[in-house]
Amino acid sequence: MSDTDNKNSAAPDAKTAVSGVEIVLEDVVKRFPGSKEPAVDHVSLTIPAGEVVVFVGPSGCGKTTTMRMINRLIEPTSGRITIGGKDALSLNADQLRRGIGYSIQAAGLFPHMTIAQNVGMVPSLLGWDKKRIAARTEEMLDLVGLEPSTYLSRYPRQLSGGEQQRVGVARALAADPPVLLMDEPFGAVDPITRGLLQDELMRLQAEMGKTIVFVTHDFSEAVKLGDRIAVLGDQSRILQYDTPEAILANPADEQVAAFIGAGAALKQLTLMRVRDVALEQLPSARIGDSVDELRLALGTRHDSWGLVLDQRGRPHRWVAPRHLAGASSLENVGIPIGKSVSTQSTLQDALDALLSESNAATVVTGRRGEYVGVIVIDTLVSTIRSLREHHKHDHDEGEEGGVPAAADTGAEA
Repeated sequence: MSDTDNKNSAAPDAKTAVSGVEIVLEDVVKRFPGSKEPAVDHVSLTIPAGEVVVFVGPSGCGKTTTMRMINRLIEPTSGRITIGGKDALSLNADQLRRGIGYSIQAAGLFPHMTIAQNVGMVPSLLGWDKKRIAARTEEMLDLVGLEPSTYLSRYPRQLSGGEQQRVGVARALAADPPVLLMDEPFGAVDPITRGLLQDELMRLQAEMGKTIVFVTHDFSEAVKLGDRIAVLGDQSRILQYDTPEAILANPADEQVAAFIGAGAALKQLTLMRVRDVALEQLPSARIGDSVDELRLALGTRHDSWGLVLDQRGRPHRWVAPRHLAGASSLENVGIPIGKSVSTQSTLQDALDALLSESNAATVVTGRRGEYVGVIVIDTLVSTIRSLREHHKHDHDEGEEGGVPAAADTGAEA
């Protein structure tokens, strides 16, 4: 399987109905009053239906302005924007926005509304009846991993930052819009939560096939999430618009290479998913199972590790033979699970998690948090070695063919 196949396996495929629509920007310009230069200068690009396209670039380059012109939160000065073949400027602005999901940094929830009211706001504006709104609200909370009975009546102030972002995504998707705009939606949460939210978004996209325009200044996030990346320079000029693989392998110029930064080969770990490599299986038992059976499965080697799972099959604690000596129950034996990753996580996420553990392995969970295996350090080392060799081969071929290689512009491994 090629890197491209790995990347695109998270995107909509033949089994996933594409519910998104194509967005086309034609020669779009935005001039703000009193400014000599345009904030956005003649931008043209096509965003394919059902794909995640990431606008990435330094602060102040105009990427948010460009995205906000799609739902006319900012009106373009000139040019044309079509959404599903319809001219956005010919539509009623309020109706246009109600048909486009919008998720921003720090969630942007209304503090005086409950979570149920926040999620159901757009369907209510669209005239849905109360029963349908209630059912859709519960469905969306469940979809983003929040138990409806626990969260419906809460207020935003009672939620963590990560929970608020999940509600923000649920609200943006509540009316089932074909297009979702996301403006640095995970920028205000801690790195661990950010990684989990990225994984959740990828899982949702694999199920729904929306057209997503995502703004970030973090190139690693762009590589992880994007089917395509638009690297933007000043005034939103498109420096390169291509797949993450193509941009990492062949940055268009020195400015793009500098934005990628050093370690392009290592960044390719972000192109591959945990589900794309072989997982190891460790002995495991649920909390109520026999201590003796798990002890027998682990054996007597001091470096043997296993897992205690909760009643739903989710990882609970690491356990080694020494932890079971004299134990009569699996309830509190072993040590807590540290960082874990999901099958949607990238190999870069797995490497970060693995480095925080003491046993050269990190737990992998499935869509509902259930244990599916572990990823070990040897697997990552061999993958990194393969990527570096592949990157070196491409670099050598580029030099022989007279094409500037990524290493020549500061993006070497």
